Parts: sequence; C-alpha cells; structure tokens
Amino acid sequence: MQKRPLGRSGLETAPLIFGGNVFGWTIDRERSFAILDAFVDAGFNAIDTADAYSRWVPGNVGGESETIIGDWLTARGRRDDVLILTKVGSPMGQNGEDDRYDLSSGWIERAVEDSLRRLQTDVIDLYQSHWPDDRTPQEETLRAFENLIRAGKVRAIGVSNHTAEATAEALAISEREGLARYQTLQPHYNLYSRKTFEGPLQDLAVERGLGVIPYFSLEAGFLSGKYRSAEDLRGTARGGMLSDHFDERGIRILATLRAVADRNEATPAQASLAWLLTRPAVTAPIVSATSREQLKDTLKAVELTLSAHDLAELTEASEG
Repeated sequence: MQKRPLGRSGLETAPLIFGGNVFGWTIDRERSFAILDAFVDAGFNAIDTADAYSRWVPGNVGGESETIIGDWLTARGRRDDVLILTKVGSPMGQNGEDDRYDLSSGWIERAVEDSLRRLQTDVIDLYQSHWPDDRTPQEETLRAFENLIRAGKVRAIGVSNHTAEATAEALAISEREGLARYQTLQPHYNLYSRKTFEGPLQDLAVERGLGVIPYFSLEAGFLSGKYRSAEDLRGTARGGMLSDHFDERGIRILATLRAVADRNEATPAQASLAWLLTRPAVTAPIVSATSREQLKDTLKAVELTLSAHDLAELTEASEG
C-alpha cells in the first residue's frame, strides 16, 4: 500500500489512520485488540489517540485509550510496525476544577511522561497540540516540544483544532527561533463539515506543506449510511451530536452520497472517504470502528476511485 508523507516530518502513513477514541469508551480491551490486529494486518500503520481519551466516560480518568494501545503494542510486539500519534493539552485534572486547555511547558513535560508510560514506548511518533491554550504563549509550547524532540521522546509535532491565524503564527515562531515546526494539522473536516477547514486553513496547509489528517471524517457516523433520519439516532452513543444534521442540506448530502455509492458498488462510508482523500492537502483521514466487519468495510475506501463526475456531484451537493 502506497504511503503518504506526514508533512515534512519524514514519517509516512497509509491513506487511513485509525482513531483510538473508541478504546475504553464504546469498545472494551478485547475488542480493541481484535480491531487493532485487523487494521495492521490489512496493511495500515498509524494509530491516533490522545491522553484525554476517554475521560468523558463516567468512571474514567483519561488515558484509557493510550493504555489499551500500549498493552496491545506490548502483547503483539508491533511497535516497529506502527506510528503512534497522540495529543496533549486537554484537561486531565492537572489544574483542579479549572478544566482549561493547557499547553504550558510544565504540563507538556509531565504529560509526555504519562503518555509514554501508558503507551509502553520510548518515543511518540507524532505529538500534537490538542486544543489552543490562550493562556500560554505559543513560543513556550514550541520550546517544550523542541526539548522533547532533542531528548528523543518525540519524533515530530502537529497541531489540532487551531485556526489558520494561530497555526501561521506558530510556524513563524518556529522559523524565527529555530524551533521544531508543526508538520501536521488535524481539523474536523468531511463532506458535511467543510467550512471547518476549507478556506484560509486549507490554503495554509497547501502553502506550507502541512500533512492534514482530518478527524470526524464520517461526521460521527452521519456519512456512514446507517442513519436515514433523526429517528435512527435514538439510543446511540453519538445521537446528540447529529440530531440537527437532518435538515435540507444534510438530507441532500445523504441522498447524493447513496446515489454515488450505488453507481460505484460501494457504501456511503467508502464514497465519503474516497471524496475526502481527493481534497487538497488531505493526507489521511482518521477513521474508527467498533467491529471487525465495520472496519473491513471502511478500509475498502482506499480501493475506490470516484470519477470526476462523482466528485463534482458530491462537492456541489455539500456546498452551503
């Protein structure tokens, strides 16, 4: 399988990255192991997570996803076969009741050790700023990352959920001060949510050679084809996130997606990901799954080549 470069980091990923937010949330350790086995056995090599996954689950404290991944790496002996992508900056209780985003040097130095321990590895391939921290100067954050790279604890750094202005400022600081630069960008981006990336942020990524790894690439399942109306969301883990998507535009997108998928003997999820893989600057969308069957279906997206007509139809249907 042809790999794609993660910016200018020297790291390369298969065209889809597995999103580990489901580990310790919607699937347990045993099923997580089975899905990771299937993902890597299919030729894919990058796993994305964050220290805060899945702190939102009652009874969890954060770090559950990293712990499961670390246990799998050790049990299977697959560390050299995969890239480990994780994030720092979400609240982990480090500031008491002040659940602010935290990219201070002190927290990064502490958090990276916790992540390395949970992941049972000596180095993180891609360490990402999860959310912007308006209380910490970006230069402080970048100097902390520079120190981690020099110490051999991190290979490359990336940024998630930052604006074009903040990302451009960070790149300028790195260049001016001779610090490690962000090599990747992780935005919320898909066929339904386009304004979250297209425009200045996309232009910056293209211009500066950032590798883009979109999350919510199937809009939390909205673009998977399993929901045809808001009624189908009842009782689902992400129902509250999607209830407002079934407006005129959302229904139009789903109808067009089904038509394109049918013409190509594919599923809506595959067609949606195939569209995303053609977008400027996109390196590898992040996908997830809660069963081996669902994963097998999703991964087939890399084998699907949509026609120019199909791509134009999807692009037009999702505008607005």
